[in-house]
Amino acid sequence: MWVLLLSACDGGLWNDPYPASDNGKSIFYTAFTERPKHLDPAQAYSENEYEFLAQIYAPPLQYHYLKRPYELVPLAASAMPTVHYLDKNRRPLPDTAPASKVAYSVYEIHIKPGMRYQPHPAFARDAQGRLEYDHLTAHDLSGIHALGDFPRSGTRTVTAADYAYQIKRLAHPLLQLPIFGVMSEYIVGLKDYAATLQQAVKKNPGAFLDLNKYPLPGVQVVDDLTYRIEIIGKYPQFAYWLAMPFFAPMPEEAERFYAQDGMRERNLILDWWPVGSGPYYLSENNPNRRMVMTRNPYYDSETYPAEGDADDAAAGLLADAGKPLPMIDQIVFTLEKETIPYWNKFLQGYYDASGISSDSFDQAVQMNVGGEATVTDAMKAQGIRLSTSVATSTMYTGFNWLDPVVGGGCTSSTSAPSPQPSPEGRGGKRNDSSCDPERARKLRQAIAIAVDFEEFISIFANGRGIAAQSPIPPGIFGYRDGEAGINHYVYDWVDGAPRRKSVETAKRLLAEAGYPDGVDAQTHQPLVINLDTTASGAGDKSRLDWLRKQFAKINVQLVARSTDYNRFQDKVRKGDTQMFYYGWNADYPDPENFLFLLSSAQAKVSKGGENAANYSNPEYDRLFQQMKNMENSPARQAIIDRMLEILRRDSPWLWGYHPKNYVLQQSWLSNVKANVMANNKLKYWRVDAGRRDVLRRAWNQPVLWPLWMGAGAVLLFGVWLWRMLRLREEAK
Repeated sequence: MWVLLLSACDGGLWNDPYPASDNGKSIFYTAFTERPKHLDPAQAYSENEYEFLAQIYAPPLQYHYLKRPYELVPLAASAMPTVHYLDKNRRPLPDTAPASKVAYSVYEIHIKPGMRYQPHPAFARDAQGRLEYDHLTAHDLSGIHALGDFPRSGTRTVTAADYAYQIKRLAHPLLQLPIFGVMSEYIVGLKDYAATLQQAVKKNPGAFLDLNKYPLPGVQVVDDLTYRIEIIGKYPQFAYWLAMPFFAPMPEEAERFYAQDGMRERNLILDWWPVGSGPYYLSENNPNRRMVMTRNPYYDSETYPAEGDADDAAAGLLADAGKPLPMIDQIVFTLEKETIPYWNKFLQGYYDASGISSDSFDQAVQMNVGGEATVTDAMKAQGIRLSTSVATSTMYTGFNWLDPVVGGGCTSSTSAPSPQPSPEGRGGKRNDSSCDPERARKLRQAIAIAVDFEEFISIFANGRGIAAQSPIPPGIFGYRDGEAGINHYVYDWVDGAPRRKSVETAKRLLAEAGYPDGVDAQTHQPLVINLDTTASGAGDKSRLDWLRKQFAKINVQLVARSTDYNRFQDKVRKGDTQMFYYGWNADYPDPENFLFLLSSAQAKVSKGGENAANYSNPEYDRLFQQMKNMENSPARQAIIDRMLEILRRDSPWLWGYHPKNYVLQQSWLSNVKANVMANNKLKYWRVDAGRRDVLRRAWNQPVLWPLWMGAGAVLLFGVWLWRMLRLREEAK
């Protein structure tokens, strides 16, 4: 105890989880809750994996950090790719050629000169210029357990061939490749290339697969800094894929280095120790405790953006314009499995930013008179700021278009066979002569009005979301603000804001649909609607109870049919649902990535696609085909407006809501702007380490008086005990 008291007098912080040597350094401290499964850019596809990979790898393109709507800009590319169109005979076509005439699109990409990889032993060379660690023996690997155990490392410049090599890896038969199915439909020759590689592996099992021996027709290296990718048809959305680690460079030396005998047994593999040319490299990988990324000393090809949105300058987000990136030297991720310790360490200043759990929401956030989220007075007193953004996600409840009650009516029977309805919950059996798509449409519109998603967001999401007016979330081209963007079938525009139509309006529509007061006018049976869901936990019960009450407002009974996820997926695939709860996160910020979810070509039952509602409308399909491959323009916006009008009228979904992301940041953290598409945003952030050290010390000074009182009590007890023992001795 005396040691602790003396250290307190020294001014040290007893609870500081970091070494004192970190004080004053440009380090960003954060946490992760789940270890990344993959760090190989050909295999990773999860958000917690991209949190690391986006800092390590440098694909050709990235999203502008500050501009909204989200805009692609060069990262490793020296300029945006040029695209040339060819017909089926490979003759050049003008840029204005319609998509129906385009047989091939050729993307030509020029990369910046002089970019270099992180330091890595795979690049180390001896005095003769030969790779030093490309023929390792068991003896050479004795005592080697991490990359840092190799005495030497090296680097080299990035070439166009490295980008081509990584694209070839997307067809590697020994890797788990999440986007091979998509890319094989577009990159010329990729599907056949995968079959060729599969045969090569069968002929020489266990041998290193040298991808350079097998040319891929759809990828050509022009020179050291230029390569081309050939795409089948016209697919403008391909540019968005070029901003993902799938298309980052991969040096062949790295694969050969890790393929050597004895490496995998030591966890020396690309999936554990990535090799990139981005602003950071993984210098420590202990996923059961912490992971550390360190500045790539050779990264010098990028500066902080000099332009942004209209209010970015006033917010101080352009103060570092033109300065070299990254602005932080090291990023320390600490494993935190529980939210309470994470939150407490953030309040103590040991984490620089934090999300907000439901348990901590009221402590952190309050709503001002205008309904805007702000930090509480306690947070404000600590200088903590709040950043919010609407996710490029849509959480929705779908109607099964093949269902005879809530679906598309007569028009749906031509799309796919209608599933057998459950005897309960269909409001009685209807005669075929009553088949009327307008009745089902009014029923769906009535339910859409009755289910108050503004109330849902307030109760169950702490206000973190906005009610959706269509599948397209804010920040995506095609989304409209204000009155032009509301669903006029569900909302009225009143006093400059959308107001949900009244329950009376919903009841009128329900009666017009043939269900006055929620009773089927033909069968005289109550209308019962089934919702299939995977919700089964204690927290889910309150949500389902709330949803039942929404239906009860128009005298419709809702039956929730809970099941496990696999059974739920099976029911959706077979169309054995009436209503179901789903969500969609954008792969890329283009309206096509949301509107395709309602294309009949993507029908889940008949096509096995992503249209889980099995929605079918010929006019919508025609407009979708016209819109999907267009560049963003007023003409494309006009088509999208027409498509959204069709969707709002037909109401194949309850449009649900778009979640909001809330992030708290400490006062010493600068340049933070929410960007849900850019996973590589950490390179823009800046830390005032001196201010952080001062505030940490102020917030974590130990309270010493209980210790002094305890020490005094022990001393008094010792004196009393000594006197008692002495008196006993004297009494003998």
